[in-house]
Amino acid sequence: MFFFMTLIIGSLISISSYSWMGMWLGLEINLLSIIPLMSNTNNSMASEAAMKYFITQTLASLILITSLILMSMDFNYIIYNFHLNLMFSSSLFIKMGAAPFHFWFPEIMEGLSWFNAFLMLTWQKIAPMMLISYSDFKNYNYLIMIVIFSSMISGIMGMNQTNMRKILAYSSINHISWMLTSMLFFETIWIYYFITYSIISINIIIILNKLNIFHLNQLFSSINNYPLIKFFFMLNFMSLGGLPPFLGFLPKWLTIQILIKMELFSLSLIIIVMTLITLFFYMRIITLGLTMNNNQNLINKNSYMKQFNMIYLFNFITLSSLLLITIFFNMY
Repeated sequence: MFFFMTLIIGSLISISSYSWMGMWLGLEINLLSIIPLMSNTNNSMASEAAMKYFITQTLASLILITSLILMSMDFNYIIYNFHLNLMFSSSLFIKMGAAPFHFWFPEIMEGLSWFNAFLMLTWQKIAPMMLISYSDFKNYNYLIMIVIFSSMISGIMGMNQTNMRKILAYSSINHISWMLTSMLFFETIWIYYFITYSIISINIIIILNKLNIFHLNQLFSSINNYPLIKFFFMLNFMSLGGLPPFLGFLPKWLTIQILIKMELFSLSLIIIVMTLITLFFYMRIITLGLTMNNNQNLINKNSYMKQFNMIYLFNFITLSSLLLITIFFNMY
């Protein structure tokens, strides 16, 4: 509990600090807090993941602090400052796991518990994303390149995965590309996107954690006994893919709207097409579920209804949120 509290405090220090050094300090507190949460003496994969994460994040922190020190020296050489800007932003892209700096991310996700996986997919992204939004980013071409790489690599690499944690890791990289795109042209939309993504992710992870599912072949042999849970699980994957009329469609729609207003048709086309590849492996999971028979008679309906009451309620509210938000926007 202590480390969980310091994890939250570290991120809050980072996003609320008035100096870059304070932001760096917050990131380090956050890093030192999550390592004990990730480590598990009874699980060698979790300890290995914690070590890999520590090494990767330490490297990113070294690059970050070096670029901050050199930038504080106030060099007047434009080319030199340009390179320092690239160093600074690259260190934050490493921290959040954006492509092509993503190689550590799926490997670490594979060894984590579902609770730690949720932290890695959501909370650990907040501070680096906020620092990118605070920075005076001069090289837009570099950011657009990161967006394109993230959308391409996540789709291609995610197609052949059977590990659910790796599938969600590549899904997260794809969503990073959308968040960076929205941040580039309209600062607040990425926050709506992040909140929506976090809500959908927690819906999926609660179900996977409750049924102790880690691989695709376990998924429907376990979830098949709970038809309503299976139904909500598939709807959440549709929402994660951004299919209307689900909540996940809203932030993508707002981002595309901005890109079209800015007349960036080629960028919007690239990220939409690459997201369709990601949607393909979501649909593979959904169709796998639809083609398998329900074993309803094996489970007492009353017992599983009581067991999953809160999950049903939370999923229903989340999946119907797009309708409620649309009504709210039309009222004002």
